[in-house]
Amino acid sequence: MSDASLSPQTPEVYTGYYGEFTITDADRQEVFLYRLGLAIAAGTFSLGTAFALTFGDQGWAPGLISGLFVGFCGGLGLSLAKIHIYLIPLHRLLQGFWLVGCGAAIAFGLIFPEPLFVTVLDQPQTLWGIGFLFAALTGIFFKEGFCFRRLETMLLTPLVPLLLLGHLTQLLPLEVAQIGFSLWSVLFVIFAARKFTQKPADDIGDKSVFDHLKQT
Repeated sequence: MSDASLSPQTPEVYTGYYGEFTITDADRQEVFLYRLGLAIAAGTFSLGTAFALTFGDQGWAPGLISGLFVGFCGGLGLSLAKIHIYLIPLHRLLQGFWLVGCGAAIAFGLIFPEPLFVTVLDQPQTLWGIGFLFAALTGIFFKEGFCFRRLETMLLTPLVPLLLLGHLTQLLPLEVAQIGFSLWSVLFVIFAARKFTQKPADDIGDKSVFDHLKQT
């Protein structure tokens, strides 16, 4: 796509596959919110992982980690609301995964007396519900890796399901899990930070394709 010379008040004009389209301030705001959601999700997940690995045996830690998980869910939900995906059914599927995962987290929080972090740690089968949240996150990683070939997302796409499957089956040694989740945290933060270095147009995509798909 080719950029036109613009001021902040003038829509950017691009040439897409099905014709010209413009990128407006509203589009830029959506991209910012998408990236902000990723930053919130990455920050809360990484903090939660750090607390779990460093202070997991402290009495105050599980409650704090569970609270950070709420922030992770909120950030992920914001990103899924604002992400641009050409295939609307795929977009809705990822949002559906998020809803199922959030619903499961709320249900487990009400059913079990201990903090959610302890519940998931002690009862791996809860991932059959909460795991849908991470399926949605993996969908974002896959989309970003496919579109931009970022190394961190291409590593995260297989890493996340492998770590969760390892916990679900209890086949993953503790030391390997600690290294794996640490790597996940670092790569997630790198990914979220690098998103802010991209032009808004990268995350908006070809709006002429979106318009064409709406008409078909």
